[in-house]
Amino acid sequence: MSPEYLPLLLAVAPVFLTVGAGWGIRRVGWLSAAADTSLLRVVVNLLFPCLILDTLLGNRALDQPGNLLLAPAVGFGTVALGYALSYLAAPLFGVREPRQRRTFAFTAGIFNYGYIPLPLIQKLFDHGDQRTSAVLFTHNIGVEIALWTVGILLVSGASPRRAWRHLFNAPVVTILLAVALHFSGARGWLPGFALETVHRLGAAAIPLGLILTGATFADQMRELNFKANAADSLGACLLRLGLLPLLMLALARWLPGPIELRQVILVQAAMPCAVMPVILSKHYGGDPATALRLILATSAVAVLTMPFWLQLGLRWIAP
Repeated sequence: MSPEYLPLLLAVAPVFLTVGAGWGIRRVGWLSAAADTSLLRVVVNLLFPCLILDTLLGNRALDQPGNLLLAPAVGFGTVALGYALSYLAAPLFGVREPRQRRTFAFTAGIFNYGYIPLPLIQKLFDHGDQRTSAVLFTHNIGVEIALWTVGILLVSGASPRRAWRHLFNAPVVTILLAVALHFSGARGWLPGFALETVHRLGAAAIPLGLILTGATFADQMRELNFKANAADSLGACLLRLGLLPLLMLALARWLPGPIELRQVILVQAAMPCAVMPVILSKHYGGDPATALRLILATSAVAVLTMPFWLQLGLRWIAP
């Protein structure tokens, strides 16, 4: 396992390089802060929905009831659990100011569910059939729903009674529409040019999202003070890379589900914080500096903890 770890890290290096590109173009003035809001709207309302459609339409993993129902339920449940535990634990690490506490929970509660785990799953488990990768996508339906419903309500601080409009955002509506279109056989009857357009637009979602993330990193770097805020960074590492992986691996061990889903849970358990909270917290009234600090801290420590959790998890779920 350990000798193979460097190639796995190199497989996800383009993610970090793309974030670095966003940081660089902000610093040289090619991407202004005034453009962020418009570009984020494009990512959230156009590009990301296209990526969802392109991923789900015709995905044969959706044809299996277990993958269609259980995998998204696990994705939603593990993220919701992360949000709840992180929010409750935040005061233990000195995070009591409401805006910072909400951002702490929003960031520490969600694992990186796409950029890093996909190449790891392809390397560890896919051997030509891509079954585990397909289950990752269905699992991420639940993650997306948790992010865009519970997560947005959490970071925005809005009450559920008054924030119903947040629940009907473009990604959630697209997920529901994509599942319906999938079962109507849309991949077969939609015009090829339409599918190609969706594919090309969807392909731009992650790169542009990462560039915006890097630009936001550049804005917030000046405000970072790890010494003054070491407690919340430590708390995020203990939760995201300690307690939550242990709970998720226990789920992978005893969940009466398909092996592919257990493999997905195993890899997700080892992940650091997702990177999207830094730009979403900025857009929805959270504290981007706190989000960035937690993302950087958990990403750095995860380089050391990922091999441990992956090795332990492989032993736990072995037949």
